[in-house]
Amino acid sequence: MTYKKELLEIKNLHAGVEGKEIIKGLNLTINEGEVHAIMGPNGAGKSTLSHILTGKPGYVVSSGEILFHGKNLLDLKTEERALEGLFLMMQYPVEIEGVPMMTFLKYAMNAKRKYQGLEELDMSEFMKTVRKQASKLNISSEMLKRAINVGFSGGEKKRMETLQMALLNPDLAILDEADSGLDIDALKTVFLGINALLDGKKSLLIITHHDDLFEYVKPDFVHVFSDGKIIKSGDQTLAFTLEAKGYTDFINEAKC
Repeated sequence: MTYKKELLEIKNLHAGVEGKEIIKGLNLTINEGEVHAIMGPNGAGKSTLSHILTGKPGYVVSSGEILFHGKNLLDLKTEERALEGLFLMMQYPVEIEGVPMMTFLKYAMNAKRKYQGLEELDMSEFMKTVRKQASKLNISSEMLKRAINVGFSGGEKKRMETLQMALLNPDLAILDEADSGLDIDALKTVFLGINALLDGKKSLLIITHHDDLFEYVKPDFVHVFSDGKIIKSGDQTLAFTLEAKGYTDFINEAKC
């Protein structure tokens, strides 16, 4: 039996925002190389979990523990969590006027390399690396010249997020409804790009409402999320059951 190293451990987590508790006793362990999917109704706390893990201001943890690579994640600033190997693909990527995408990518890549004790990439190496990954995602050189996400369609924004993920090479990527707003072709491009990053050690936490994307990225575990906690876990077949029958039976069963 092959031992899998624990990457993320969430222990009895209670957290919320603006005085309202949203996460209510969550327990979850993600090992290296695993793909976990969280599915649940609107308002269950799925996106709140992603905000807490990545350190979005305003969210308060009242009790519990989150360990990432064995370190207390709650002691780290947002940028430190990213440098440690955490990445969030946002449901609605923001547009940032005046900040060129290539400038942002070069700064982000070299910041992580410096944190890891590696030499920074010179311009030639940087351009070669970006162009190689961009071509896999059908990202044109014209798109790379724009400010961050400015004027991009929903599909283009998600492809750019996937490019960032490929370049930063995180240990754990959180995909917060990354399939939202994507047509079939864009969905295939984005998730085949994501799937290509999995090397047996990289892990994914996928937050979604639908099982369509599982054609491209196969989850090892599927969790039903309701009222701030996991109420049911299983393999990929659980996702198909949810798609066919909905969440009501599982929620009612958890209340009994």
